[in-house]
Amino acid sequence: MTHNEFLPYALPALDEQEEQAVLEVLRSGWLTTGPKTKQFEEAFAHYTGAAHAVAVNSCTAAMHLVLAAWGVGQGDEVITTPLTFCATIEAIEYVGARPVLVDIDPATGNIDPTRIEPAITPRTRALLPVHYGGLPCEMDAILDIAARHNLLVLEDAAHAAGAIYKGRKIGAVGHATAFSFYANKNMTTGEGGMITTNDPDLADRCRILSLHGISRDAWKRYTAAGSWYYEVTELGYKYNLPDVLAAIGLCQLHKLDALNARRQAIAEQYHRAFREMAFLEPFPPCVPEDRTHVWHLYTILLQLDALRITRDQFIDELKARGIGVSVHYIPIHFHPHYRGYGWQRGDYPHTEAYYARTISLPLYPGMTNQQVARVIETVQDVGRAWRR
Repeated sequence: MTHNEFLPYALPALDEQEEQAVLEVLRSGWLTTGPKTKQFEEAFAHYTGAAHAVAVNSCTAAMHLVLAAWGVGQGDEVITTPLTFCATIEAIEYVGARPVLVDIDPATGNIDPTRIEPAITPRTRALLPVHYGGLPCEMDAILDIAARHNLLVLEDAAHAAGAIYKGRKIGAVGHATAFSFYANKNMTTGEGGMITTNDPDLADRCRILSLHGISRDAWKRYTAAGSWYYEVTELGYKYNLPDVLAAIGLCQLHKLDALNARRQAIAEQYHRAFREMAFLEPFPPCVPEDRTHVWHLYTILLQLDALRITRDQFIDELKARGIGVSVHYIPIHFHPHYRGYGWQRGDYPHTEAYYARTISLPLYPGMTNQQVARVIETVQDVGRAWRR
């Protein structure tokens, strides 16, 4: 790749293994949810250390199902963070509950546990922490709060497949965890998600709700071992993951630790370079020793008082030089849809300060060291050109 070519922000890490796995499923004649999906669930549960895993078609679906299965509904409240994708909030709204936002810890980007308890009311039913960028939240503090108030802890681990908190993989820490396998995630199925939990009743209910509320193992009704007869036990959804995508997921799961190791290596290269630049700081500045960051995102924070341009103009300069970048995230309370909740600019100062300065840089396993060096050089060039 020359300096004139555009370097994408993200690319999936796929090869002949995924291609062959998909072909095998296509030739099997079983495309939708079936034996391959069951195999993927078992492998993912084993990988995370969770007792149960339920494959679904998105992380959004995973969060919705857990909240619905737990009985969170109209008039209830769920506490989460304003620094997240809208899907986290939508899952709360789908069950008729009200999202309650709590500001981030500016050192990590994750929800600040010290701010959670003051936000709890008699209507609070669940806590929904987001492992921002792939760095696990302070789960012990969150679980302690939940235990004192009898609350569900549902982790949004869309960024955190393979992350570790105090020796335990994310997926086996809280009451339930929702993962994303979207195209740009640390492992992908194209579209897809997973619920993990140690609660067998919660897993069973999520499984039933994920396929129209039909009685357990409904997919077997088209096999020799199954029966044509089924019962709809409650209102459910169409959230199942097909075997075609599960086959990709199995390949990706086997590679996940290696893919995350490459992300870690790229993050270390970025960190070494950016520590020396006066107009920005790498984020997070350090990773707590008791957890493993899997670097779904690599973000920098601009020192705007050292520059003659805004964050948005800095992004434009990078893109003009062929570097694909993004921003994670526009704070939830900035979006027009959420104005009805009464949130105002200024309500979550740490989130807003982070948003004003942050840029997400390319980071994916297929990046070469030369491409990483090009990103570093380009960021340095823009900073030099526009520093005060």
